[in-house]
Amino acid sequence: MDKKRIVIKIGSSSLTSLHGELSRRKIEKIVDEVVRLKDDGHEVLLVSSGAVAAGYRKLGFISRPESLPEKQAAASIGQGLLIETYSDLFISHGYVGSQILITRDDFKYETRYNNARSTLTVLLERGIIPIVNENDTITMDFLKFGDNDTLSAKVAGLVDADQLIILSDIDGLFDDDPRKNENAQLLDQVHAITPEIEAAAGDPGSAVGTGGMKSKIDAFKISLASGIPAFLGKANTSNIIYDAVNREAKGTYFEPKEDNENLNQKKQWIAFNSGPEGEVTIGDEVKVSIQEGNTSLAPTDLHSVKGRFDKGAVVRIMDLDGEKIGLGVMKYSSKELKKVIDNKKEDQLKDYSVAAVESEDMVCHLDAAVPVGV
Repeated sequence: MDKKRIVIKIGSSSLTSLHGELSRRKIEKIVDEVVRLKDDGHEVLLVSSGAVAAGYRKLGFISRPESLPEKQAAASIGQGLLIETYSDLFISHGYVGSQILITRDDFKYETRYNNARSTLTVLLERGIIPIVNENDTITMDFLKFGDNDTLSAKVAGLVDADQLIILSDIDGLFDDDPRKNENAQLLDQVHAITPEIEAAAGDPGSAVGTGGMKSKIDAFKISLASGIPAFLGKANTSNIIYDAVNREAKGTYFEPKEDNENLNQKKQWIAFNSGPEGEVTIGDEVKVSIQEGNTSLAPTDLHSVKGRFDKGAVVRIMDLDGEKIGLGVMKYSSKELKKVIDNKKEDQLKDYSVAAVESEDMVCHLDAAVPVGV
């Protein structure tokens, strides 16, 4: 058996009881399957929800709280309960788990992104099981990933995973909402996220979680763009994780097309994590050049600059009609570029250049159906 690096995402509903509290029995099931993978020599990283769900009843709430401060207070209690349970169970099998709490800013800035990558790589290579969650206790809404489906896909790209497994309360991806259409068919294999698949994605299906099928579709867009095979299946199915790794599980397998060129780490960061800080507008001739594969711009190519950004920032590349062409890393600040554009003097342009501008198609190796910066 080939040794794999596997990222597994577990949602809140897969870890909690009907009353919303942590279910040790459910967590034991997850841990037992992870241990089987570890015993086979695989590297495993968990992206685990459940902090808010585990903690809100300890605050005296009957149902999941709605306000941000209440959710964060619940997470501060629940995260400790969650990691303690995982740690105790893994140690009982001779393995060590570690806690990694992440915010969107850890992915937005390239230095922090690379630091997180280095830390996780050391842990995995040393046989540790990283348990990743968003830092719900301190993260403001506008800085949140929104759900751990998206986070798990970004983490899979971050650590160069060989497979992403997302566990849910549904058997896989259907061609229609199975809760509304009893004739909906399970899709065994998917190579691309089509408009039809997106249209079939429903609303969140669990009272204790935050992600529905739409968030999972967004996650699989990222995994497919990154060249990482993925799987979606029902968490409470016996041996679901172990069987998914061995391609024997009931569910949906998301397989990148063989002719796709995988994104390298730099392009993954630009496409999915950086968060554009401004815009530059280009003319039609330059637009055609970029779409044909050119990856650099000169200041004479720029019609306008919007926003304030420093050297090294990622910006949107727009055409004259206001449509997004792609994303790029700028060699100069917005202030420098605006000055050059305003002066329009040839002798002041000679020493300037803007490099590492990637078209959306080139960055993502997908068409416009997959938005950059998911």
